[in-house]
Amino acid sequence: MSPESKPPASDDAAAAPKRGRPGYDRETLLSVCVDVFNRYGYDATSMGTLSKHLGISKSAIYHHVESKEAILGQALDRALDALEAVFSEVLANDSDPVNKLEQILDGSVRVLVAQMPYVTLLLRLRGNSEVEEAALQRRRHLTRTVEDLVRQAQERGELRTDISGKSAPRLMLGMVNSIVDWYQPGRSGTVDQLAATVVTIIFSGLRTQPPSELRS
Repeated sequence: MSPESKPPASDDAAAAPKRGRPGYDRETLLSVCVDVFNRYGYDATSMGTLSKHLGISKSAIYHHVESKEAILGQALDRALDALEAVFSEVLANDSDPVNKLEQILDGSVRVLVAQMPYVTLLLRLRGNSEVEEAALQRRRHLTRTVEDLVRQAQERGELRTDISGKSAPRLMLGMVNSIVDWYQPGRSGTVDQLAATVVTIIFSGLRTQPPSELRS
């Protein structure tokens, strides 16, 4: 909330910069808080730390949110809602399991790049609170969906069966998740190039191939 307006005492006073709390809408406050969580770790970040980085009092933060955990919940919803939307859209179409996997990985890369601070926070959870554990359960459900698609594709002969149906989905998602550690928009290629590269690398190694004559 901005300070109450008062008539200027002089032209100099009117020209002086206004002092007081910077104004934050809920969206901007959430963005700053997520950046602080990612920098210091959620558990190590106090409301006092958030207050310092926001430049507002703790009571002003509570004007927008009920607690630090509520901020975390909103941030995790941002990441998970976007990922779940990708999965839901893909699962609703009639394509085969491999095509669904390709679409899920492509869409997940795009969500990660678009919502990188929020996905980064999600990937660093330890399950130390109810909010964190609930988010981890949602994430595990997505992993199980990928496992199911890999299994279906193996049963149809679309993916190799000499690889672990449990390990492969985690390695696939691990490649996508690793993007948060190195991707720099504008310097690491476009999101289209990135998504295409991930899908190509994964499925060039997973699609059924004739046995190699060079294999020892």
